[in-house]
Amino acid sequence: MNTFLPIAYFQNQFVPFEQANISIATHALHYGTGAFGGMRGIPDPQNPNQILLFRLDRHCQRLSNSAKFLKYDLSAEKIEEVIINFVKKNKPSESFYIRPFVYTSDLGIAPRLHKIEKDFFVYGLPLGDYLSPDGISCRISSWYRQEDRSLPLRGKISGAYITSSLAKTEAVESGFDEAILMNSQGKVSEASGMNIFVIRGGKIYTPGFDQDVLEGITRDSIITVARKLGFEVIERPIDKTELLIADEVFLSGTAAKITPVKRIECYNLPEEKPITEKLKEKLTAITENRDSEYKDWITVINLA
Repeated sequence: MNTFLPIAYFQNQFVPFEQANISIATHALHYGTGAFGGMRGIPDPQNPNQILLFRLDRHCQRLSNSAKFLKYDLSAEKIEEVIINFVKKNKPSESFYIRPFVYTSDLGIAPRLHKIEKDFFVYGLPLGDYLSPDGISCRISSWYRQEDRSLPLRGKISGAYITSSLAKTEAVESGFDEAILMNSQGKVSEASGMNIFVIRGGKIYTPGFDQDVLEGITRDSIITVARKLGFEVIERPIDKTELLIADEVFLSGTAAKITPVKRIECYNLPEEKPITEKLKEKLTAITENRDSEYKDWITVINLA
């Protein structure tokens, strides 16, 4: 059973987590008319009275944009203010995950986004490694990533994650750790909740936004960091066969961070992953506020 942070933000106030409850008739519960964000926080390794949040502004802006798809005007500044106060009230002492969520909070039954109440809540929980940092196995899912013409894939719309859920369970129940979804064009899209990178011949490849991938913030960070380190990063369509003969493959996301892939289907990938490891070390240094070049990516929250 999960242990949650003791305080949640619910219906415009901070309350004990146990009191943050919604009705079984809540509109978003029935129609998937919600959108969520996710961000990690860690106690500052150099100062236990400080909490470090990674790219808070970008996470808040993405959630604000997601809310727009639901016809909900919620500013990034408001989200950021709530999250900072949420952290101060909870005073977490270990690595944790924040889940902000916007949703249609009305109790009506008609699927719609107009003339309906919306709301916003935040809760969190301690979180270590989401996937094994030593590497995972993946299968190619029989489920396909949705298309932007049928779902607003540039938002983290909750209803869209039924596909991720089906793919993840299919993978785990067939003996793998994670799923890789193809898009409707038969090209590699992403994992169940992570972006994917492929390394061949010292170059880094990742599907572009035209491949129906989420605009991942960790993805963007890796591309920026890799290019500054001198690597060539190419955004283009990727075929399934490229995964099977890659030098390195890794997944990226807020929860997953950088997770190396050891095996895809029955194909083992090389054990040595020098580029993946270099990027992991760099990203860890950035998130721990040990890299002066990326200080502006870190929000420092004083608890004392």
